Amino acid sequence: MDTRDGPFGRVHETLGGSAVYFALAASLIMPVKVVAPVGKDGAKKLAQVFSGHPIDTELLQILDAVTYRWRARQEHGRNVDLGSADNIYDTWTPSVPPTFEGWAFVGSMRPDRQAQLMELLGGAALLGADAMLSYVQSKTRDARDVLRRAGWFFCNQEEFTALGGKDPDEFRRQWWLKGLVLKQGAAGLAAYTEYGVVHVPALAERPVVDTTGAGDALAGGMLARWLSTGGQPGGLQDALVWGVACASITIAAIGVKGIAKATRKQLDERVAEVEACIRRGR
Repeated sequence: MDTRDGPFGRVHETLGGSAVYFALAASLIMPVKVVAPVGKDGAKKLAQVFSGHPIDTELLQILDAVTYRWRARQEHGRNVDLGSADNIYDTWTPSVPPTFEGWAFVGSMRPDRQAQLMELLGGAALLGADAMLSYVQSKTRDARDVLRRAGWFFCNQEEFTALGGKDPDEFRRQWWLKGLVLKQGAAGLAAYTEYGVVHVPALAERPVVDTTGAGDALAGGMLARWLSTGGQPGGLQDALVWGVACASITIAAIGVKGIAKATRKQLDERVAEVEACIRRGR
């Protein structure tokens, strides 16, 4: 539940969360299963937002605890973290599908829980994880444990630097990552793999209202598209285009409203815009 200030005004305890943005974006492409805790105070809002989407919430745990709270102020397209209340993680025991062998993304959360989930998901064919700057800075050891377990890692420049990153490809090799996605805001993204680097631009001409959740929507769109097309190296740029399209839809509205109301037709049109942008840049 987010309370945030920014150019868009002020929102008070609106639904947010890494898993929410990821699932809404991925569900535009293929079904997704969510593993997460939510308090009784947030369960109704979550059910309303997920309604009508192919999102399996069987492993969503509704706890007698206060839903994770986050406060932030948005300045120049980035969120300044003003603190969080994450006690719900103390009462949550994560549960994942037994012998899971599919693709999994462990969104930003308290790093000890991230690492625990990643250990449980060790048999996943692709295991991705995201970072959160405040946790990287305050719980660096746990954040590096998450990094050590990841196959694909998503972060912005500040998080990358806080983790000791200087040269992205060297960083990828140092941590034995199959892929590193550096989110660069208005500059788009760069993905580093053993096959080289892939750049995809952002849609600079599209309006930006609220950048919250852009990275999670990007990961959701990218991984769902890539999995749906076979997950081969040659399909990476296409997958990243879909991720950027999902992020673009997300930031055009406050909070989850844009990506929650998006249709597959709207996503297809936004993908075509990103592809046209790439062609113009060549």
